[in-house]
Amino acid sequence: MDISLKGKWAVICGSSQGIGLATARELAVNGANCILLARNAEALKGVVGQLTKQDGQQHLWVAADFSDTAQVGDSIKGIISERRVEILINNTGGPKAGPILEAAPEAFELAFKQHLVNNQILARSVVPGMREAGYGRIINIISTSVKTPLQGLGVSNTIRLSVAAWAKTLANELGQYNITINNILPGLTRTVRLNDLMIHTAKVAGRDQSVVESQMKESIPMKRFGTPEEIANMIAFLASPAASYVNGANIAVDGGRTPAL
Repeated sequence: MDISLKGKWAVICGSSQGIGLATARELAVNGANCILLARNAEALKGVVGQLTKQDGQQHLWVAADFSDTAQVGDSIKGIISERRVEILINNTGGPKAGPILEAAPEAFELAFKQHLVNNQILARSVVPGMREAGYGRIINIISTSVKTPLQGLGVSNTIRLSVAAWAKTLANELGQYNITINNILPGLTRTVRLNDLMIHTAKVAGRDQSVVESQMKESIPMKRFGTPEEIANMIAFLASPAASYVNGANIAVDGGRTPAL
């Protein structure tokens, strides 16, 4: 099975921590040249220094705030002006937790820009190079809420599903060029995002955080949280030549927690 990414350039969004960071490490191990895209410049500098260069890779970083779509657009224009990108990992921190009716209209607008609009900007920029190369992989890190809404994540449930529909449409249009678009749906994964969710849930329910954590683990058939590295393993596979006929799919990596098929 060919999972080598040697010679390919990958843009990994949200790569200063969590799933994005684990993804950058895994893609580098498989030979990719990694371009890290996130807002924390200092953190990105540190991550670039951690990535393996065993295959003679180059690793770069570009700081961009995903709440500013113009900044994201300028960043990707600068990247593709110097190299062709074959792999794009769309990964952005989710909206704040809370009931959907309590969310201000502005929260939906911001989330729509951070996720779907930025995805569109990035895809429009890298796809011409992918067509030229005859190889392209766009992988979106979304949520299992694409299959079933998650309690207390009103804005996120709404926006994530719109991204899934966008991705499926794009997969239908670009498959003929050997460009695949797939969605990873992480379950409860040990990240800052999960910790924040547990804090919020505990506060709303008036319970101790340890109790909330135990209840969350109990809802997972494997009785544990996932790790960012386990998500990154699936991303690396989808980015590789081995996944050449996987297109337009929503793939849950959640320990079996999602009740929907």
